[in-house]
Amino acid sequence: QVQLVESGGGLVQAGGSLRLSCAASGRTFGIYFMGWFRQAPGKAREYVARIDWNAGSTFYPDSVKGRFTISRDNANYTVYLQMDCLKPEDTAVYYCQASRRGYSDSWGQGTQVTVSS
Repeated sequence: QVQLVESGGGLVQAGGSLRLSCAASGRTFGIYFMGWFRQAPGKAREYVARIDWNAGSTFYPDSVKGRFTISRDNANYTVYLQMDCLKPEDTAVYYCQASRRGYSDSWGQGTQVTVSS
């Protein structure tokens, strides 16, 4: 089992920035992808960034490309999400996710991000 703990959410004005962190612990061996998802009230959960844990390749949907940046600290099994030029529509609960070979995905408890207009 992998435990994920997110931090860094909060309230920010439109155009501002926030940085989320997610620390993984427990059975981290075999993690090959980590990512961030978000869920706004009444909407389905959607992915906003993923990173190949070994190669470092990153992936983003068009909605956040150029504004969000995912990065990792391999030594400390921590993944970050730098969010710039935030918009009110970015308001959601943000969840960290880890994929480990042979096991179901692990999820964090979520952190609230609120962007005011």
